Amino acid sequence: MNQSESAVAEHGMVCSVDALASRAGVDILRRGGNAVDAAIATSAVLTVTTQHMCGLGGDLFALVSQDGAVPLTLNASGHAGSGADAARLRAEGHPRMPMLHDIRAVPVPGCVDGWLALHTRLGRLPLDQVLAHAIGAAEEGFAASPLLAATLQRFAGQPGMAQFGTPHPGELVRRPAVGRALRAIAAGGRDAFYLGEFGQGLHALGAGEYDWSDLERVQADWVTPLSLPAFGKVLHTVPPNSSGYLTLAGAWIADRMGLPADPSEGLWAHLTVEAARFASYDRLDVLHESADGAGLLDLDRLAARVAGITPDQAAVLGDRYQGGGTIALTVIDEDRMGVSFIQSNAAGFGSMLVEPATGIFLQNRGLGFSLVEGHPAEYAPGRRPPHTLAPALVTSPDLRLDCVLATMGGDTQPQILLQLLARMAAGQTADQAVHAPRWALEDPDGGGFDTWEGRGQVVVALEADAPADWQAGLTSRGHVVRTRDRGHGFGHAHAIRVIGDGLEGGSDPRALSGAAIGY
Repeated sequence: MNQSESAVAEHGMVCSVDALASRAGVDILRRGGNAVDAAIATSAVLTVTTQHMCGLGGDLFALVSQDGAVPLTLNASGHAGSGADAARLRAEGHPRMPMLHDIRAVPVPGCVDGWLALHTRLGRLPLDQVLAHAIGAAEEGFAASPLLAATLQRFAGQPGMAQFGTPHPGELVRRPAVGRALRAIAAGGRDAFYLGEFGQGLHALGAGEYDWSDLERVQADWVTPLSLPAFGKVLHTVPPNSSGYLTLAGAWIADRMGLPADPSEGLWAHLTVEAARFASYDRLDVLHESADGAGLLDLDRLAARVAGITPDQAAVLGDRYQGGGTIALTVIDEDRMGVSFIQSNAAGFGSMLVEPATGIFLQNRGLGFSLVEGHPAEYAPGRRPPHTLAPALVTSPDLRLDCVLATMGGDTQPQILLQLLARMAAGQTADQAVHAPRWALEDPDGGGFDTWEGRGQVVVALEADAPADWQAGLTSRGHVVRTRDRGHGFGHAHAIRVIGDGLEGGSDPRALSGAAIGY
């Protein structure tokens, strides 16, 4: 059953993929917490109930808007361990980073450091109160969502799955070991997690991948956001190693193309697809943790890409023109502090490796590293991998909060956010934009993390309920088009907008159990 709901509110609102998590965030707001407290509470519940998308073994990014100031921006993505060795992987015959069942795919998780950085700087309520809902869900149990139940059926028998059983949707699931880890964080902070039971298990699993200094190093950094005007607003995102710059670049390009007022037109689909392709085709070459984000958004650089787009034909980008496991959530509180928050395992249950004492699955975000010798994103000690996570926040030109939005979806995240931004610019509500049909760009032979292997030579996947003119308009302009049922590959997006003195938001029906809840 689709539990996603449109919502309006006067005071505050939370949108997430899980109604239990959204209710936890709203309860925190009602108890006097702010948007950051609510975001952490919602996130913490999701680490319990949606381990097939995120968890304590993954990373997070966040944007926080307050008081008309430049948004505060947090990068809590983990670094590779001291034992990282690309040459060894190449010698073993790996052409690219391993994704599953290999500890080398696992940077030190940044999620908990991210929570603590946010809470220390901006939180209002005590941490044990903020984490109480998550602890309760872990210890007392929660109802399995349709997506969790289906995913557990698919992975039955894999390491770590016994802790869940094989529940049907709605059946009770308990995760007491995760509850114990959350209690440790609430009582003892980062050391109780990174150097405690979980950290000791991770260090042992690493068998030389991690030194204790890697676990002592804080994985969260406050950074300067990237900002760019588009659609009459100012868009903000996290700088590299995040791929958020692609959202801003795509929106700027699309804005200059003069999109049709009606998003159901084939030309609208064509121009937004081309904006995403021209923004992103060289992502694999230019995105790494030391990349110059401002340079990637240089207006002369983007204007040259606009010049390559025509309304009547898909561009040929030269000679290849040299399910993801993520949740997004959004919160706005009574003081109009807004949080765009995204947290991830990378792919599903991540690496499929489990820290045995706590039952926490470990991310495989190391898949973003390159094994090309000398590449700036080459797998190496202490480096952060290129990241698909790309939260976004929208303000007026004078930095007053307008909208917070984020989505899961691997490489498609900037593409989905581009479509939401363009739809809202055309007059749709956040809820209408979130519910509307989508397109997504795919590598012809690949999955959710290798879209740009062909440097822009992609297939356009359309949801089955997409406007008929999209298929005709894209095909006639030379795009290769596939039609697929609605589902995981088109993201789970959430958005909340400030409308006058109130709030309006939408949570993605593709998540099946999500909710936008306000008060």
